[in-house]
Amino acid sequence: MKSFPDRKFLDQDFLLTTKTAQWLYHEVAAEEPIWDYHCHLIPQEIADNRRFPDLAAVWLGGDHYKWRAMRGNGIDERFITGDAEPYDKFLAWAETVPYLIGNPLYHWTHLELQRYFDISEPLNRDSAPEIWKATSETLQQDPQFSVYGIFKRFKVYAVGTTDDPVDTLEWHEKVASAQVTETKVVPSFRPDKVIAIDKEGFAAYIARLGTAAGNTICSLADLLEVLKDRMDLFDTRGCRASDHGLEYIPFELAEDGSKDIQTWEKEVHETLVKVLAGAPVDARSLESYKTFMLCFLGSQYHKRGWVMQLHLAAIRSINSQAFKTLGPDTGYDGIQDHRIAENLARFLDLLQSRQKLPRTILYSLNPKDMYTLGSIMGSFQGDGIPGKMQLGSAWWFLDHRDGMERQMKILGNLGLLSRFVGMLTDSRSFLSYPRHEYFRRILCNILGSWAEAGEIPLHVPLLSGMVRDISFRNAQRYFAIHDQI
Repeated sequence: MKSFPDRKFLDQDFLLTTKTAQWLYHEVAAEEPIWDYHCHLIPQEIADNRRFPDLAAVWLGGDHYKWRAMRGNGIDERFITGDAEPYDKFLAWAETVPYLIGNPLYHWTHLELQRYFDISEPLNRDSAPEIWKATSETLQQDPQFSVYGIFKRFKVYAVGTTDDPVDTLEWHEKVASAQVTETKVVPSFRPDKVIAIDKEGFAAYIARLGTAAGNTICSLADLLEVLKDRMDLFDTRGCRASDHGLEYIPFELAEDGSKDIQTWEKEVHETLVKVLAGAPVDARSLESYKTFMLCFLGSQYHKRGWVMQLHLAAIRSINSQAFKTLGPDTGYDGIQDHRIAENLARFLDLLQSRQKLPRTILYSLNPKDMYTLGSIMGSFQGDGIPGKMQLGSAWWFLDHRDGMERQMKILGNLGLLSRFVGMLTDSRSFLSYPRHEYFRRILCNILGSWAEAGEIPLHVPLLSGMVRDISFRNAQRYFAIHDQI
């Protein structure tokens, strides 16, 4: 029988192909805290310090990455989002895992088994019963497996949840006032529904927003005041970032092309009033409203010192039958391919011309956009802020090894990789923190390979400082959470 290299699956040097990379990860990156500045954890579960009864609950409860993979493996929907027993859902996932080689879910699943449960055996249908038994006992009995225990174990400095302007933020207040965890839990302002004037339910949402602020919204002036009121509330709860999920950046000024704010504001007010009354409005006016609102919000973020995150190029809920049955965020989204350069450049320029451009992170789900984003952002750096404009971490369909390497190399080619604010989980799962390890190993491997090839100096202070900055410290400086949070 042919002999094989003596290399274990997911050993300590996983993804680390040089001695320098291994040293950088084990001695430098592994020790840094985690600033998970964009995630979709549920604030109430954090405040309640939730414990999960089993892997089905913590892995499959809301993870559309896994749901898509299970559908691709021919698993019946009953075992994905349906009413099957938790153990049967877990078995269906275990049956799927061996077919995931080449997908980051294969690595993430086994990293989580190793890092949380000290289980190195690959998950499959045969190993599933013992793994279920062992992990269930640990989840139910070990105090480290409450939410706060997980935060402590992985040295989570802070998490940025994703929150709608109508949210009360009561759970964030509860976390802060309880003073049980050292991890800072801060909201992020996600006003997508305010901008989506062409979507069904817009008028009802605006009414909810007014109620949340104790006002009735009948005009543009009312809406702007309510938004400022909500942003003030978010700011008091430690918010340091907004987040926008957009297919593309709109850019349409007043009908006469004027940038005069009064002319534009009057037109946008008329558009809003018509839509709230159920009257028809032309497409140009709707785009003008969206552009105005993005500019208004951007200027408010600048005023408050917040970071503006723009997540572009997701086309959502494209399977209409599944959307009717299961709703949004259930694994039926894809990558949009709009042309983005002109509108993005004009939008950033409009804010810059008014000296109201906030620190901004640009993400795209479409890999074709990465060089475009990297080149455009370079034209808006400045204000004495290192890395004011950021090329965001590889996101969603791109957060695999190839995507992460490509994003960092493009940033290195066009900008300053050393100023990069690093990784985020973008996850709904409390077991996702090994994704930061995954990212850090890839980062260290890139730098270690360059150093050993003689492309950059093999200078310990230089490389270790760069790794620490990208792993944690750049994000800590960039988001600058208030000390009292």
